[in-house]
Amino acid sequence: MSLHIKHKRLYGAVYLLFAVAAPSQSQQITLSDAIKIAQENAYDAQRARFSFLASYWTYRSFRAELLPAVNLNGNLANFDHSIVAARNYEDGRIAYVDNNSMSNNFTLSLDQKIASTGGVISLQSYLYRLDQFTYNEKTYNSQPLRISYTQPLRAFNSLKWEKKTVPVEYQIAQKEYISAMSDVTIRVTELFFNVLSAQSDYTQSVSTFRDREALFEIAKKRLDLGMTTKSEVLQLELSLLNAKVAVDNNKLELDDRMYQFFSYMRVTDYENAKLVPPYTIPNILLDMDEVLQKAIANSSHTLEQKLQMLEAERTLAQAKANRGIQITLSGEIGFTQTGSTFKDAYSRLRDNEIVGLTFSLPIFDWGVSRGKIKMAQAQMEVTRTKLEQSHLDYIQALRKRVMQFNAMPSQCRDALRAREIAEERYDITRKRFETGAISVTDLNTAQQELESAQSQYINQLQTFWTDYYTLQKSTLYDWVRHADMEVDFETLIKK
Repeated sequence: MSLHIKHKRLYGAVYLLFAVAAPSQSQQITLSDAIKIAQENAYDAQRARFSFLASYWTYRSFRAELLPAVNLNGNLANFDHSIVAARNYEDGRIAYVDNNSMSNNFTLSLDQKIASTGGVISLQSYLYRLDQFTYNEKTYNSQPLRISYTQPLRAFNSLKWEKKTVPVEYQIAQKEYISAMSDVTIRVTELFFNVLSAQSDYTQSVSTFRDREALFEIAKKRLDLGMTTKSEVLQLELSLLNAKVAVDNNKLELDDRMYQFFSYMRVTDYENAKLVPPYTIPNILLDMDEVLQKAIANSSHTLEQKLQMLEAERTLAQAKANRGIQITLSGEIGFTQTGSTFKDAYSRLRDNEIVGLTFSLPIFDWGVSRGKIKMAQAQMEVTRTKLEQSHLDYIQALRKRVMQFNAMPSQCRDALRAREIAEERYDITRKRFETGAISVTDLNTAQQELESAQSQYINQLQTFWTDYYTLQKSTLYDWVRHADMEVDFETLIKK
């Protein structure tokens, strides 16, 4: 079997399915087996993992922005040999003099963003060295300790809003990963029952062919004895030929659906595989209010609505913050010194204090800022209205799905009983045909009814399990085990 080397647990599961028994024996696969393999190895499952990991590292990066950051900045070997303008401080004359120098500087800082205010506080240590080769002089300037703070007073605080939205986005990513696994379950269920249907058709066509073959031999003997007509024998021969064609066609269809099913699970050795229908279905009746409560509490629907409102409120807050005067307070306090040697630059340190305000005030902008605020307010109301309608549609769709699902167990039982009746009727009809009591037409009718009943039963089972897993996806709740669907995200991240 060719399987992805990294998935050891998957290899174990497939080994149990395909390698334990002898190669000549057929390997039976249940729906739960297929779901486990697909959730571990299908490409859709892989994409869901990578998508979640991308969201996780986005969240981790944001969390890191809230922590203190240590940075080292500097400029090395900035050599400058040029002619520069110099003004004489006594008479104001400008002369061009030769400049032959090299500068180096380093700044080591500990920076902390303050999410609640949007300010930045920084603890820094600074050293500058200037070499003037023309005069053979060295100058050092140091600031061993400097504390600076920058605070926008009316600016939009993006970090504050990210602190509200990013955790919600990460929660949505977790819910979406579980939903994506449910999508894998629904898809593999669809493929599973496609194979079951083709498997049932093929098995029935083989059985029909063998029956027609045996009955044709009986009919020829009866014709020799004068107990039937040539027309009856020809009709039975035609039925035999049609049965043979059906066997060939159904075998091709089964092979194609088997390939689609196992290809989705990325399993290549399935020659002896045989799918086992889930004959026993849980007899559950879902309570409408409980389903709605679980859907609202567990699914990403509520979080997505919350995120959309937060984004609309953020746009409005940004439009309001950008209107009018913009003021930024900056200040620093520390020590500084200048000297011709490294030691002198750190001796007899002097105070260093700087504080000030910068501002920007648009005098007249032709109502641009006011228009942006009105646009943001209108868009927020549009978003609110859409979300209210979306929520009502979501609840209504969920109610309809629950009502449809609650009718499925009885429909499955009725379809099973119909299949049993069709099988019994076909057996009776076949025996009556052997005695010459009925015609080939009656036998063909009973056969068609049997095939229809078998197909209907598998379709009902598929509808039941598809609806069940769809409701499980909508609520992120396992209604058979009565437990929330959970994932060990820590283990998933470490894979």
